[in-house]
Amino acid sequence: MNLFEFEPQPEVVDEGRPLAERMRPHSLEEYIGQEHILGPNKPLRLQIEKDQLGSMILWGPPGVGKTSLASLIARVTRCDFVPFSAVTSGIKEVKAVLTDAERNRKLGRRTVLFVDEIHRFNKSQQDAFLPYVEKGDVILIGATTENPSFEVNSALLSRSKVYTLRALPPERIVMLLRRALESERGLARTGTEMTDEQLHQLAVYSNGDARAAYTVLELISAAVGRAAVPQDVLEDVLQRKMLLYDKSGEEHFNLISALQKSVRSSDVDAALYWLARMLEAGEDRLYIARRLVRMAVEDVGLADPRAVEQAVAVQQATHFLGVPEGDQALAQLTIYLAIAPKSDAAYRALAAAREAAQKGLAEPVPPQLRNAPTRLMKEQGYGQGYEHAHQNPGGITAMECLPDSLAGTRFYTPTQRGLEAKIHDRLEEIRKWKEKQREG
Repeated sequence: MNLFEFEPQPEVVDEGRPLAERMRPHSLEEYIGQEHILGPNKPLRLQIEKDQLGSMILWGPPGVGKTSLASLIARVTRCDFVPFSAVTSGIKEVKAVLTDAERNRKLGRRTVLFVDEIHRFNKSQQDAFLPYVEKGDVILIGATTENPSFEVNSALLSRSKVYTLRALPPERIVMLLRRALESERGLARTGTEMTDEQLHQLAVYSNGDARAAYTVLELISAAVGRAAVPQDVLEDVLQRKMLLYDKSGEEHFNLISALQKSVRSSDVDAALYWLARMLEAGEDRLYIARRLVRMAVEDVGLADPRAVEQAVAVQQATHFLGVPEGDQALAQLTIYLAIAPKSDAAYRALAAAREAAQKGLAEPVPPQLRNAPTRLMKEQGYGQGYEHAHQNPGGITAMECLPDSLAGTRFYTPTQRGLEAKIHDRLEEIRKWKEKQREG
């Protein structure tokens, strides 16, 4: 027999380990969820079954089975499995394992190096993996809750396949919980009983996180023992929903994006929902206020100039009142912005003017717009041809204020929404008068 031949050992149930750890799947058939990559004839499933593994990044929210999947891949393909957490391990320890893996490969053994929260290693530290991945000394499986495009070294990313894992739907969580109650390596010995409705409540509470669901189930089982779980006990445990949120991570930006796009779409109910999600997750209230001020400028604009006044007032009220009283001010502003007429005409006008400034020549200011505080400047023609608007009937002039190469360019085109409709009419009146005067 080969000294290094993989021989699975019978598992001894250690009830001292957390339930989530004891319930890790032992086969692909036991693995629940992620059918989009593990279903029949799906890419990762075929890779595993054909034992044609390459390095990969598993990207998904907490508790969706990233660690379990990595361990299962090593088990099915008979590889040594070496788990690391980037939170508790340094690059020095990783390099030691990589050196061992290089030696073991020469002896015919393969190593799956699993790096949990790989984004915690900075990009220069991630460089340590590259030569070992390229030579095939290790099959690197990195797990991350953050977008790999931003958090994983591009060289490492180009040598790895990214698989996106999704939050588990409630029905999948219920299956996992039911299995845990009935399994010998789970809670079968405790005799705890829960109805399907109670399991569904717990599944919804866990918000797609199987580990969180297991943790609460184990807590409930310890509390009630060999009995049916009373509804009041379940409700006491489920006092507050766990919301997936990381103030510096992608979900933070996903939620504020959802809020702004709901406001922009004038969907007041959706806007309030996304605002509530951020409030419940503990988001910095002044950050929300700052983003709402931006929406007032960027999405409402001159269709309702009072939106900016309201937004700045709410920012001050939020700062003054604090939590929770200031939350109502944020809700009030969200409603106001959602139902206000929308215009991004001013936003687009500035973008167009900036593009012209960046791409065109930096032309000199026309002489008529220059001040002439000295005699030399007057002799050079500074200020000649200047028309003072307040001295003209109607308070406007036909004087051209753009450089010759841009004369007649229109950057701002108002919409016909809200107050901007009146601005549109007034601007057309001014522009037509100027054209008529210049033609005359």
